[in-house]
Amino acid sequence: MVLLLNFLAFLVVTGYAVYSFVNLVYTRYLFIKLGKKAEFERNLKERLNLVLINGFGQSKLFKDKKSGLMHLVLFYTFFIIQVGLIELIIKGFIKGYEFPFGEAHKYFSLLQEWATFLMLLAVIYGFYRRYGEKLKRLQWKRDGKAAFVYIALSTLTLSILLTLGFETIMLSHEPNLVYAPFSGAIALLFSGIGTTVGTVLFYVFWWIHMLTVFTFLVFVPQSKQFHELFAMVNIFFKKSGPVGKLKKIDFEDEEAEEFGVGKIEDFTQQQLIDLYACAECGRCTNMCPASGTGKTLSPMDLIVKMRNHLTDKGAAVTSRNPWMPGFVFGSSALSPSLTAESAVQESAATVEVPNLIGDVITEEELWACTTCRNCEDQCPVANEHVDKIIDMRRYLVMTEGNMPHEATRYFQNIERQSNPWGINRKERIKWREERDDIEVPTVNEVEEFEYLFWVGSMGSFDKRSQKIVQSFAKIMNVAGIRFAILGNEERNSGDTARRMGNEFLFQQLCQENIANFQAYGVRKIITIDPHAYNTFKHEYPEFGLEAEVYHHTELIWKWIQEGRIKPMKEVKEAIAYHDSCYIGRYNNIYDIPRQILKSIPGVKILEMERNKENAMCCGAGGGMMWQEETQGKRVNVERTEQALRLNPTTIGSNCPYCLTMMSDGVKAKEAEEQVQTLDIVEILEKSIIA
Repeated sequence: MVLLLNFLAFLVVTGYAVYSFVNLVYTRYLFIKLGKKAEFERNLKERLNLVLINGFGQSKLFKDKKSGLMHLVLFYTFFIIQVGLIELIIKGFIKGYEFPFGEAHKYFSLLQEWATFLMLLAVIYGFYRRYGEKLKRLQWKRDGKAAFVYIALSTLTLSILLTLGFETIMLSHEPNLVYAPFSGAIALLFSGIGTTVGTVLFYVFWWIHMLTVFTFLVFVPQSKQFHELFAMVNIFFKKSGPVGKLKKIDFEDEEAEEFGVGKIEDFTQQQLIDLYACAECGRCTNMCPASGTGKTLSPMDLIVKMRNHLTDKGAAVTSRNPWMPGFVFGSSALSPSLTAESAVQESAATVEVPNLIGDVITEEELWACTTCRNCEDQCPVANEHVDKIIDMRRYLVMTEGNMPHEATRYFQNIERQSNPWGINRKERIKWREERDDIEVPTVNEVEEFEYLFWVGSMGSFDKRSQKIVQSFAKIMNVAGIRFAILGNEERNSGDTARRMGNEFLFQQLCQENIANFQAYGVRKIITIDPHAYNTFKHEYPEFGLEAEVYHHTELIWKWIQEGRIKPMKEVKEAIAYHDSCYIGRYNNIYDIPRQILKSIPGVKILEMERNKENAMCCGAGGGMMWQEETQGKRVNVERTEQALRLNPTTIGSNCPYCLTMMSDGVKAKEAEEQVQTLDIVEILEKSIIA
């Protein structure tokens, strides 16, 4: 009778918990279906590889080694314990039940015990990291949910060991400290209580464990723990192709009334999966240059606010939907999921909720982003923050015409003179006249050339960047490279306009540039500008570009290896090297610039604490080069301070934007007399040219 009542109670609790869990998961699925359908490339092998590396391998988590080890233990012990849960459930109805593993069961028992104990240790360490060590990235929010997770997981693990320990007493078995070391120790400690009390305590802790499991089951879909289900899904459905590549807007679509994203359902379903995959670990915000210098932007907060907004809007939609009165499965008239999904989508537009831009996400947050992708590189669940920010910028710029006045001036100057300053476009070629020791022909001055040297607006008009261009031209002359420039026919690449949200201007420039390349038979492009390099290499091909694209450091290293360039003269400089975001995180080029510096006699490379994939942005990306920072500390000053801590004689870079920002930072710190700022090619020229 007791076992029957126990079984009936278990069925009731299980049924309610499973029903609630499925209901909650399904509603989140419907909320994601509010979004627009996204193109999905069926490159199954690549996607499974990502799941193996970043999901099962937990590779991103090991950017913080201690946290990575903790989560690896939690991840795998969770799966191991779930197998034991089945056996533990049956033990509540069949006295002394064990899986029919024969002699091997003792090893199964040993694995279960150690998995449970290691999970408990990992939970305790996680608790210490948050509340003892007070890790900065985990202190953003105190709503009690994190504490609940630690308490629940501790209860979960302890109740397993206690249940098994009191089962030993209930069955009058001798404690086995070899194959059941932890539950055996508990049985040994309480060995004098007798079988009756042992039986009562067995069921007490059995029920504590079951209630904890089912409570957690209902809790998970309503909290950040939902990432436990959605992380793998998110990694699998991650956009394929080059990282950070933006999606094209079809301006020929006559039905389009808005451009960009002004409502949460304007995002793609792929983008909305990100919101429920977020673990709220704070790694993105911890590395964000905007957040780290006192701006309102927090990548994690951005995702969380959008997730809550989607949930609120989805809940409002489903509550009004005639197909879904009450719970999602509450109506016998509910037809298959596609019917429910279409009904939800139809009613989404009529639900009154706060505006996505303005009420949920502020304009200040959107314009603070430098598009450096440090947030995305750190994210263990493959969330992409930058494309969402740019999509919302697109809405502000192209639909509402709402943007900072600096952005307005930037766009106007690009449209009129094809450069950010509005300088007469006919002055684009003047830089080559300032040095009589270099030969820089235009495409009209030579019969043939191997490389088109894309100078870019910075190299053409900015006095400091012109020196980089001149040094590189000299290096190419020495190496015997056949190259030419477009001269006054060169336009802006459009990269910054695109990142600032003006997709229309970008596409116009893109098409004009490609037509120019085709007219002159361009097959290879080389540039000192990482932003132009990235957009030519990864985004222009979608619009028809067929050419090889190189950053100047790539070819310099190639020419050094080929013996075309021979660094001979000693250059005694201690160089704090700064990685450009668009060469580094966007294109994974870290070693080549360092190899060039190592090839120069006398050079000593100093690595900043934040280097390579963890390098902090200079503050120029995403159009911030052309806008004033009105909140907090200037990003370039923070980055310069990181370099100056190494006591360098030179701060080195591979990007004209970075060099400008670092130069301004050195001036702000009044360190010009002690530290110079140079591009790699300028340092190399000192070693080659007497």
